[in-house]
Amino acid sequence: MRKLKRSFLMTGLFFLTVILLSSCGSSRPRVITTKKEENRTEKITQVYDRNPSAEPENDRAYKVIKTAKKFEGTRYKFGGTDKKGMDCSGLIYTSFQEEGISLPRTSRAMSLEGKRLYLKEVSVGDLLFFETNKNRKVINHVGLVVEVNDDGIYFIHSSTSRGVIISSLSETYWYNNFVMARRVI
Repeated sequence: MRKLKRSFLMTGLFFLTVILLSSCGSSRPRVITTKKEENRTEKITQVYDRNPSAEPENDRAYKVIKTAKKFEGTRYKFGGTDKKGMDCSGLIYTSFQEEGISLPRTSRAMSLEGKRLYLKEVSVGDLLFFETNKNRKVINHVGLVVEVNDDGIYFIHSSTSRGVIISSLSETYWYNNFVMARRVI
């Protein structure tokens, strides 16, 4: 009987330890991404079926874009948020902050904000998220859509090699690393 009680006690302690240890993980929200999105195979350069009257002009989005474009040519600096240098999330954070819109500081945290979109729904002012690190499947890059037309989707971002530039989502590198689009305004 004594051995049976000891066995139950040890089993209980084991499960209690497992529960306590598993609850000590990071409280930071985890972003699980997948490159499989409905309509992913469609060409970005297709002509978008849009009803212009269904989408009112978003003045706030254009003001955010105008602010972001002021930083074009600024060199890349990890953690930077000004003309001396900025990273991708710093560009987005600063541009939205200027318009009074509060966003988290990192691209991964930004990817949890707003409404997720299909590519065919993307409009100016929306955010594009990427996984550019082959070794880790996490969002680590963000860009702001500045133009959508028959030629594709164009976004401003801060690249490590060229600083703040405008790129096209139809470029192979960006298309292959694209994860999702989100609307925050």
